[in-house]
Amino acid sequence: METELLNIFDDNRKQIGVASRKEVHKQGHWHETFHCWFVSREKDQDYIYFQYRSKEKKDYPGLLDITAAGHLLSHESVMDGMREVEEELGIHVDFADLVPLGVIDYIAEKENFIDKELAHVFLYHSNYSLEEFSPQPEEVTGIYQIAMEEFYGLWFGGKELIEAEGFQVDNGIRIPNSINVRKTDFVPHQDYYYKRVLHSMREQIVQSKV
Repeated sequence: METELLNIFDDNRKQIGVASRKEVHKQGHWHETFHCWFVSREKDQDYIYFQYRSKEKKDYPGLLDITAAGHLLSHESVMDGMREVEEELGIHVDFADLVPLGVIDYIAEKENFIDKELAHVFLYHSNYSLEEFSPQPEEVTGIYQIAMEEFYGLWFGGKELIEAEGFQVDNGIRIPNSINVRKTDFVPHQDYYYKRVLHSMREQIVQSKV
C-alpha cells in the first residue's frame, strides 16, 4: 500500500507529478481522495452512517470515520473511488446516484505524517438497512448510524456525548451494538471539514424533500 502511486498537486491544485503514498505523506504533498457519506431518513429523523475502522489499521485504528473513503491512485478517475464503497462496505452503489458536495482541501498532521487531501466529497441517500452492510474485516469492523443533529451538536453545539447505533463484527459474528461516543472516538478531521460537509448535507436533504 505504501508503494501505491498517487498524483501530487501544488497549492493551486495543479498537478506537478506522481509520488508513492509513503512519500506523499512524508513530504506533505497534496493528493486526491474519495469521500462518500451515507445518509438515510427514518421516522422523520436524518441519520449519518459511520464506519468503525479495524483495530488492525495502521492509521486511526478503532475510530469512527467517513462511511467509505480512500486514496485515488495515479491512474484512477474520481469515479474509480466507488471501489472503496464495495471493498469497505460490501454493497453496490451506482456513481450516478451520488450527490457531489465539492472538493474540500483537507489537512491532518501527526508525527512523521502530513495528510494534505483534495477530497472529492459525495453524499449518498441510502435505502440500505444496517443488516445489508457486509464490511471487509481487514478495513472495517462495524457500521454505526448517528442522528445528524446529534452529530452536529457534538461538534458545534456543546454536546459531550451522543449515541451511535449499529453493529460490530467480532470473529466473523455480527453483534448489534449501541455505544456512547465523544469527539475523541472519531478520526480527527478538522472542524471546517465537518462544518462544510454537514452544511452541504443539510442543503441536499432539504432539496431532496422538495
